[in-house]
Amino acid sequence: MAAVAGIREQHRPVVRALRTPAVATCYYAAAQLGLLRRLTVEGAVFTPVYPPTGVALACLLSFGLGCWPGIALGAFFVVLTLGAPGPDVVGILVGSSAGPVCAWLMLRRVGFRTDLGRLRDGLALVFLGALAAMVVSATVDVVTLVLAGKLDATHFWPIWLAWWVGDAMGVLLVTPVLLVLFGARLPPPLTRWKEALALTVVAAVVVPVATRSALSALFLVYPPLVWAALRFRLAGSMLCALYASVLATVAATDGIGGFAGLSHVEVMLKLQLFNGSLALTALLLSAVITEQRNTRFSVEEACQELAEALEHLTAHDHPAGRAPPEAGDPRRGEDER
Repeated sequence: MAAVAGIREQHRPVVRALRTPAVATCYYAAAQLGLLRRLTVEGAVFTPVYPPTGVALACLLSFGLGCWPGIALGAFFVVLTLGAPGPDVVGILVGSSAGPVCAWLMLRRVGFRTDLGRLRDGLALVFLGALAAMVVSATVDVVTLVLAGKLDATHFWPIWLAWWVGDAMGVLLVTPVLLVLFGARLPPPLTRWKEALALTVVAAVVVPVATRSALSALFLVYPPLVWAALRFRLAGSMLCALYASVLATVAATDGIGGFAGLSHVEVMLKLQLFNGSLALTALLLSAVITEQRNTRFSVEEACQELAEALEHLTAHDHPAGRAPPEAGDPRRGEDER
């Protein structure tokens, strides 16, 4: 055991050294995916869903606070791709790292579980990890850009709101999916694969129609979402929500479907309200279903243990080869005397 512990201690610096570039690469790749689709609000360009915040928080929850240098390094490379770095790059790096770190600290404070098997975990991720913590990153980043003269201070609040919502949507839509992948176990049986395939086919047909139809039929995505939550819980519901959010973002940035003929601000508001309601429904519904399922299993297990205990006590009260006296048996009174 001492030798094994020594080997682990020797490998820890190597693991940490490899973890930083791995986290930075994932952060950078997620940012490039998010930057493929952009909206403009008051002259500022932003992404409706910013995946790197979700990637950063998932890494912190899975690997600990030691991966924050990878987050900062990934954010630095993202800044380099957007233009020549200036003095404001320090503020951007601080904001990009501080938001996920604050989310990790608050979630850890309330005893957050990464399996999201309780309703309180879903609520904590929504209100602490997404809505509250991303105030820090949005405020630091937007104030930094305003002080650097890259954003107009007269439009501070619309830009701040768009920035904050983009970061929050990244946490709500991306973090649960990554936590599911990190905690994935053996694949489900063949019968579940058939149902999963049927659900995939239905979602592949319904969601594009809902997001691209001129009838503004975005509500059609909710039946497949509820189906996924009921049958596949967090994994199914969040994958379905992420898929619907991506297609809705594509439709919004292209100005088609239910987003046709709207102003930039109206597109942003409609898209973010849709993404937010989608993520909340998927996350909280699956958390409630999982919590009820775990409670039922706990009750069934307790009943089974109680039945076994009663059977064991009965066997001790009536030894083998001696049946319990029946009512009216004269020997019963003699035994009692």
